[in-house]
Amino acid sequence: MSRINTNVQSLIAQRVLGSNNFSLNKSLERLSTGLRINRGKDDPAGLIASENLRSEKASLNAAINNAERADQVANIAEGGLQEVSGLLTELQGLITNTANTAGLSTQEKAANQLQIDSILQTIDRISSSTSFQGKKLLNGNLNYTATNVNGGVTDFSVNGAKLTTGGTIDVNAIVTTSAQRAGLVLSTGGALDLAGSSSSFTIEITGSLGSRELSFASGTTDAAIAAAINTFTDVTGVEASSPSSGIILSSSEFGSNSFVTVRVVNDAGISGTGVGIYNLTADDYGTPDSSSSVAYNSTAAGNGIRDTGQDIVATINGISATADGKTARVNTDFLDVSITFDDATAQARASVAAFTIDGGGADFQLAGQVDIAGKVSIGIADVATRKLGNTTLGYLSDLANGRSKNVVDGNLTAAQKVVNEAIDQVSSLRGRLGAFQKNNVGATIRSLSVSLENTTAAESTIRDADFATETAALTRNQILVSASTNILALANQQPQAALQLLG
Repeated sequence: MSRINTNVQSLIAQRVLGSNNFSLNKSLERLSTGLRINRGKDDPAGLIASENLRSEKASLNAAINNAERADQVANIAEGGLQEVSGLLTELQGLITNTANTAGLSTQEKAANQLQIDSILQTIDRISSSTSFQGKKLLNGNLNYTATNVNGGVTDFSVNGAKLTTGGTIDVNAIVTTSAQRAGLVLSTGGALDLAGSSSSFTIEITGSLGSRELSFASGTTDAAIAAAINTFTDVTGVEASSPSSGIILSSSEFGSNSFVTVRVVNDAGISGTGVGIYNLTADDYGTPDSSSSVAYNSTAAGNGIRDTGQDIVATINGISATADGKTARVNTDFLDVSITFDDATAQARASVAAFTIDGGGADFQLAGQVDIAGKVSIGIADVATRKLGNTTLGYLSDLANGRSKNVVDGNLTAAQKVVNEAIDQVSSLRGRLGAFQKNNVGATIRSLSVSLENTTAAESTIRDADFATETAALTRNQILVSASTNILALANQQPQAALQLLG
């Protein structure tokens, strides 16, 4: 059958040629862009998955940059703290040097005080000048702010707290077991009644700081014995008091690291009603436990009677706290606080609304997902001299000229305790920053880098072109286009055969 008006074979060839040209153009586009998916119609589901993975990649890259920035901030803060630490060490040496009063002139003491004043000023200058892009790091700018501080809280620190935008955290503690000093009672009947006028009642008093052996003659009163023991409190860590009856020996500090030991070296035939060594009752620290009497001439007394203090047991916001004396601390991902209670609060089993955290701190976004779980918070305390120390011992600024702990005419023992506390605080802050850099930042960068690699690989698998496959398809499509073109030419020539029928 021969037709002129309608060339069906030509139409078929045109259709096939168009299809082959479309496939050829797609192969050329994929090879030129390197992408398998260039528009939604190429693979709608694949495009959606690819765009989601691209979004995750952008977030991961930003989180890695944030972590690297956090590391830089911590490095700058650490540099300032390292200088403060060195100055505190120098300050420690000056105090010890000045304590050598017999070997120093008044002018040398004054010169040492000038050095101390200079050190204090330098610490304050470092505190106020250490910054990152204008943001002060060591002046308390990145410390947490707290309100509604309970009167039973003497000191507290907020090392980390995750606050929602505009939110606050109420810090509540429940004391379940009280903190206690170590304590023993020496009962002498009011005054020593020894077997002979020349006999000496000799005891060895030992505490967490050291021990001393003391001897007393017959007739020595409880008040005189207590006063003698107190002259060595700085050496032994044991304090003595003489209420209506007996001598109460107690450790200077609270907690399981404190203890009091009494060893009777020579009882000297002491006599009297109820004399001996007693423990204190569990419910009333000032009352002897009458059932715990140990005679002075007993083997147990000769070996030494010992009592150990007790750490506070508490929960903070429902988390069991670690304790040291009157100080309780919790350290979780959402809250890291340390609270020191006063004597009355630490010894009473009760609930304490400690304080409210209402802002501050340094927040770093170290995850791609922006939420509270992906945020790491750390508090950097003020290291100015008026802040280093505590309410019990005093503050570093008290060492300045004319203040109570200056080295010219002040209390050097108290001054050294303040410096020791300041060194501990700065070292602790440096340790926290170091742990933040090593564990939080370092581990985060490594983890995010692996996530970024895997996400990029997944996105590449979906979206990128496989050049081996596409070059093979290109060759095939080129051949098909060429063949289709030739066939179309033949199909267009076929109607001419009808002219032969017209003769």
